[in-house]
Amino acid sequence: MRYSHPVSEPQIQTLGIVGAGQMGTGIAQVAATAGVSVVLVDLQPEWAQKGVARVGATLDKLVQKGKLEKPARDEIAGRIRAGTGYEDLAVCDFVIEAATEKQDLKLAIFRELDKVVRPGAIIASNTSSISITLLGAQTRRAERVIGMHFMNPVPVMKLVEVIKALATDEATYQTTLALARRFGKDVVTAKDIPGFIVNRLLIPFLNEACFALQEGLGTVDDIDKGVKLGLNHPMGPFELADLIGLDTCLSIAEVLQRELGDDKYRPAPLLRQYVAAGWTGRKSGRGFYKY
Repeated sequence: MRYSHPVSEPQIQTLGIVGAGQMGTGIAQVAATAGVSVVLVDLQPEWAQKGVARVGATLDKLVQKGKLEKPARDEIAGRIRAGTGYEDLAVCDFVIEAATEKQDLKLAIFRELDKVVRPGAIIASNTSSISITLLGAQTRRAERVIGMHFMNPVPVMKLVEVIKALATDEATYQTTLALARRFGKDVVTAKDIPGFIVNRLLIPFLNEACFALQEGLGTVDDIDKGVKLGLNHPMGPFELADLIGLDTCLSIAEVLQRELGDDKYRPAPLLRQYVAAGWTGRKSGRGFYKY
């Protein structure tokens, strides 16, 4: 069965987000700021509630810094509500999955979303490496499935990668482009090949920094300083890896090696060690740096 839909797309009024972590709450913030109503859900309802509270706290900081007026803060926060389960996404015109970068988890989420999200609505994934075509194949609406990869932190970073799966239709693509631009983002379009554009280039770079550290080429500080001053990057590779999450970097590297079949993407043993130790970066309080 394939859902039919009109070529002329109405403007998105209600956005659903699955995953109340850093990425999901960031997407919720930019969507609500753009005037879109947001339903935020997670595996546990209390996680969604905490996610909504985190957005409120972020908005409060903007008010304190004079970057946002209090009435505007309240309007934005008022557009975001925590759902208790996937069934609350039935009212949504567009749903973005922003769960942990684990393929089996995302496949299961897409199967569940297809059951509850209304016919004709678009389901997107914020995945940074997993096949959009594979995710779409879990549904009865593969033509309405697309990749919408936001950068971290979402409210600050201007880029969104839009990834067309094998079956994604033109109406879905154009609607997604329009939504990203409504959020104030610049857009690039990538083929559905693991890593897309940004992570296809970024993860081997971060991984090579881990190999360099492992080999004693330089210290963490020296490698980061060399990249910042020598390449004019705003952050060094270890600072950036800690921000992204070393577990996420490892997951993406594993996808690249497995799906592209090239050992040049093999994760550095040191990266595996840090993840095994639970040193996953800022979110755990320790990565290549201590926080």
